[in-house]
Amino acid sequence: MIASLVLALALQGSLTDRVAAAPDGEVRFSFATRAGVCGNGRNVISFECDDGSCGRHRISSGNYYDDDAGCPCEPGPARVALQRRGGQISRVRTYVGGAWRPAADGRVTDLGVVPAAAAARYLLDLAARSAGDAGRDAVFPAALADSVTVWPDLLRLARTTAVPRETRRSAVFWLGQAAGEAATRGLTELVDDGSVELEVKESAVFALSQLRDEQGVPALIRIARTHASPSVRKKALFWLGQSNDPRALALFEELLTKP
Repeated sequence: MIASLVLALALQGSLTDRVAAAPDGEVRFSFATRAGVCGNGRNVISFECDDGSCGRHRISSGNYYDDDAGCPCEPGPARVALQRRGGQISRVRTYVGGAWRPAADGRVTDLGVVPAAAAARYLLDLAARSAGDAGRDAVFPAALADSVTVWPDLLRLARTTAVPRETRRSAVFWLGQAAGEAATRGLTELVDDGSVELEVKESAVFALSQLRDEQGVPALIRIARTHASPSVRKKALFWLGQSNDPRALALFEELLTKP
């Protein structure tokens, strides 16, 4: 009776406390997503939802796609399932839309709907402190949260050498999906930072290439022209070649005709 009362009180605290108080098994919560995010409740999440159909930019079973093949979807909420084992989070799964299915073993703690800001804060903290896939996979749902500016935290994650490399690369990728000039500036700073590992720099170059409306092209051109690392310059040139942007074509002409 006393143990049950303690658990009930803990489950009324912060999201971190509520997750920590849950027994081993699956811990679920959901939260509102930012505008334009939709999903099919299973394996597809899109970032350009338009009248019930997903757009070009979407995640499908953990892979990122950019194409014109639409799919049915519904807006929010984001649903996060944490696998808790031995008091630690070992797995993070994210869905948008749909509804929860009964767990196979019945060991489920459902925390219900939580504020988007609280969800983002918890997930970013989880990414910063967790090793392996759980930390990496916690970054993505944080980037979906409604009315939350996550890019400063993503940049901080990307710069923190104590954070596992795959988590840092995930932070760089989702930094590239954050709207705004400041996020773009953060990516270019990562590329130019001498203390950042080569793989993270290359991830930042890729993220610049994925910015909408070719926002990253000027930065990629500068990197291709002046960066100290041949590998980074090569990556910038490769992604410029995928853009079909007239500015990129002008750069190629300049480089090819240079004496």
